[in-house]
Amino acid sequence: MKIYDELVARGLIAQVTDEDEIRDLVNEGKATFYIGFDPTADSLHVGHFMALCLMKRLQMAGNKPVALIGGGTGYIGDPSGRSDMRSMMTPEQIQHNCDCFKEQMSRFIEFGEGKAQMVNNADWLLDLNYIDLLREVGACFSVNNMLRAECYKQRMEKGLSFLEFNYMIMQSYDFYHLYKEYGCNMQFGGDDQWSNMLGGTELIRKKLGKDAYAMTITLLLNSEGKKMGKTASGAVWLDPKKTSPYEFYQYWRNVGDADVLKCIRMLTFLPLEEIDKMDEWEGSQLNTAKEILAFELTKLVHGEEEAEKAQTTARAIFAGAGSHENMPTTELSADDFTDGKIGLLSMMVKAGLAASNGEARRLVQQGGVSINDEKITDPAYSLEVSAFDDEIILKKGKKIFNKYIVK
Repeated sequence: MKIYDELVARGLIAQVTDEDEIRDLVNEGKATFYIGFDPTADSLHVGHFMALCLMKRLQMAGNKPVALIGGGTGYIGDPSGRSDMRSMMTPEQIQHNCDCFKEQMSRFIEFGEGKAQMVNNADWLLDLNYIDLLREVGACFSVNNMLRAECYKQRMEKGLSFLEFNYMIMQSYDFYHLYKEYGCNMQFGGDDQWSNMLGGTELIRKKLGKDAYAMTITLLLNSEGKKMGKTASGAVWLDPKKTSPYEFYQYWRNVGDADVLKCIRMLTFLPLEEIDKMDEWEGSQLNTAKEILAFELTKLVHGEEEAEKAQTTARAIFAGAGSHENMPTTELSADDFTDGKIGLLSMMVKAGLAASNGEARRLVQQGGVSINDEKITDPAYSLEVSAFDDEIILKKGKKIFNKYIVK
């Protein structure tokens, strides 16, 4: 099976503009394609997984990825799927986040001469002359057509700033610039990016002629993939300092029965023949599938050794036996205690098990929290510092564990 057919079989392709040409370019390893990443944090999260895995698959087939970091568009913010305006970041924040991305991406794609490239659109967007941009690019866009785009329609009632209105033009200019300077002939993005991506394809053809080879593809469920990165207690990051390998493993181990095989097909590199056999699995076999998914993705991000540690720990905890050595651990200091005590709600927030005291209080009142297997329903519950001389393990729900130590 050739790579384009494999992408379709894995459920990764939603829409294309020129399918026959795209299929030929991708299958022959002649595509130089880009995917954009907005540097809104200092780590990628699991919502980026689909794009990263796609880049890896296409590079393995001989195609050249361009990872575009939105250091320039990060000053604006994409209105797609948003109900409010994105907070503005400083140049220093944007640059720091850009630097963090490349290290994480290197686990998926190989950078170097003739291989993958990382570029930052700040290098060309920040130097644009406003009048020149209006004349060269603005004349190619119809405001009427832009307002019909779904990404803008969602925001019209609640308010759309002129700053954000320019995002489509900036993203379109990215593709135009990459086409001219890097020979980039294809762009990929989520289904929520379709209007912006079409803008880039049309700009190239209007400026350089209809024969310009600019192709557009969207990824199925990529906007849903972005939601994968968020949980009740925050984001699931690829940076082990923000989300431990064990927590990362547990996130995928806990996906729903209806989603596990879809995730295995879309995100792992297991052969399709092997995955097809899993389609008949049900009942307890789905738990085995979840372990496979969690192990494969943890191995991809954190390496095989960490994946094995996470799996061993998860199985031991589930069985109620074994070592808690690799369990997520939160260190408490003297500053965390008041009059020698620390409240349960503070412990949960400190460990990232709840985003706020209010959320922690609701979890406790609903009976979803226990300490050393004793259910705690009193939000005012607290522990003295001496209690931490022994092992203290907090359990949230049925499957999330956290150990506490005092330094």
